[in-house]
Amino acid sequence: MAKHLDLEEQEQLDDLKHFWRQYGNLITWALIAVFGAIAAWNGWHYWQRTQAAQAATMYDEVERAAQAGDAERVERAFADMKDRFGRTTYAQQAGMLAAKFLIEKGNTDGARAALTWVADKSSDEGYQAVARLRLAGVLVQAKAYDDALKQLAGDFPMSFQPLVADRRGDVYILQGKKAEARAEYVKAYKNSDERAEYRRLVEVKLSALGVDPKELAGAPSAAASGGAKP
Repeated sequence: MAKHLDLEEQEQLDDLKHFWRQYGNLITWALIAVFGAIAAWNGWHYWQRTQAAQAATMYDEVERAAQAGDAERVERAFADMKDRFGRTTYAQQAGMLAAKFLIEKGNTDGARAALTWVADKSSDEGYQAVARLRLAGVLVQAKAYDDALKQLAGDFPMSFQPLVADRRGDVYILQGKKAEARAEYVKAYKNSDERAEYRRLVEVKLSALGVDPKELAGAPSAAASGGAKP
């Protein structure tokens, strides 16, 4: 009986050796690939966490420099962020903060550069839209109206379209183009939520151009059909 068991064990061992000779390398490389992928995945997440932590620290530096009123330090810290952590959300936030601070300090060139970078490099369409709107405002202050309209052209997220139309209307007014301004204000009015306080400002602009907003109230709007809200 013992010999019979020994023979069965030997057969099983031989089968195992045969199986391993045939598939052993394949199994080994498969395991290496699996564990390598797990290690790479963990390494990638660790790298992302490290990048985010370092970017947050540098954002704090930009913020502290702004609070201290140090324009040179703000620009230097933001330049470092762009070079080292340009793809992070913190860098885009820092760009918006730096632009706001530089505008307040009268450094419009620096503000334009920061906003242009966010508009061009951000992967978030919301940040891009806000940057383009603010950049258009800076260009309007510089009386570069055609350049401002270029920033307001193209695609914007639906939620920004009423505000973009309103801003285009403002630019056309400054250019003396009342018909174009009226058309943009009508778009802004129709596509904005009737409960929004912002809509009251558009009503005032329309009234100044001889348009009765009450006549537009019954017209179909994007907001009424589930469209954009400011």
